[in-house]
Amino acid sequence: MTKILGFEENTLRSQSAYWTAREIEQQPDVWQKVADDIIKNHSGLDDWLKSALSDPCGRIILTGAGTSAYVGETLAPFLSKALSRPVEAISTTDIVSAPEQYLIKVKPTLVISYARSGNSPESVAACQLCDQLVENAYHLIITCNKDGALAKVDNANNAKYVLMMPEETNDKSFAMTSSFSSMMLATALVFKSKNQKLDEAINISRSILNTDFLRKVEILSQKPFSRVVCLGAGGLLGIAREASLKILELSNGKLDCYFESPLGFRHGPKLVVDKNTLVVLLGSNNEYTQKYDRDLLKEIKDDNIAKNIVNLFEELGVRENALDDIWVAFPYILYCQIFAFYKSLALDVTPDNPCPTGEANRVVQGVKIYPHGGK
Repeated sequence: MTKILGFEENTLRSQSAYWTAREIEQQPDVWQKVADDIIKNHSGLDDWLKSALSDPCGRIILTGAGTSAYVGETLAPFLSKALSRPVEAISTTDIVSAPEQYLIKVKPTLVISYARSGNSPESVAACQLCDQLVENAYHLIITCNKDGALAKVDNANNAKYVLMMPEETNDKSFAMTSSFSSMMLATALVFKSKNQKLDEAINISRSILNTDFLRKVEILSQKPFSRVVCLGAGGLLGIAREASLKILELSNGKLDCYFESPLGFRHGPKLVVDKNTLVVLLGSNNEYTQKYDRDLLKEIKDDNIAKNIVNLFEELGVRENALDDIWVAFPYILYCQIFAFYKSLALDVTPDNPCPTGEANRVVQGVKIYPHGGK
């Protein structure tokens, strides 16, 4: 019988863990499918983007809520470099709660919205506020649910393009896993479609799914730490933030989770480190940035407080200068998702529904959207 993350299907179903395990493990295959779809349908989107980006002084905003927002946080530095223009990551929760502070009426704006279900109240509200408060707003919607409210949002003047992810990325589990990485990949390929580094990222990711490697991650998850710190520089800070959230979600809040950049960590947050802390460094593959990563790693080791330290750059055997950080982000988040899954089981939490009492839900509940009177 085929195993998923080292478990038989019946075992996973009995522990309410099947969907989380399946959606984590499917990612290398799904990424290839996303890449094939982008290549197949690229010309129509290219033409639409030429119009949306015709003003060189226009804005590009990447937006979403929760994990979907962290797609944008990871991509913004990469896209800024690739496009030679500023790209901003602003969450829908920020746009909806204080739109005047984030939207500029006279600036043509391409809003790239990310959503798994597309049914979070803020998703549609953010698009509507952009149309209401920005004279020329364009919407590229990247979503995993063709039936979601975001995919069906109205927009005039052909200023909307919906890019659908493969059906299996509409994760059934509580935590976003393949939906997160697939939306991130689709965007990277849309703006840099001929990059050949994806194959190597997939190969590294497949090596993580090797039985012996999975066992190493599982053993780490069984250690009795109560706090996890995820560190990453540049766009990898977005991955560190998402990794921290994944561990928090799948542990049902039983672990204290923090994220920072290696340099920023010194400025106070390092005080959270104690003997029960796991430190995970999402090491950069940029030669310059690595200097700061290594300095911080040495400092934490010299402090001799944290007993568990993982440098993913070394742990995954990433080749020097082989992958830009946007591509190494994919095996990094896969590793962190697997760790979060195993830790969930070690804590007797049910990964598919870690909060059965309902304080947190797969699609956020209870958000009231208020009408905005501005124009």
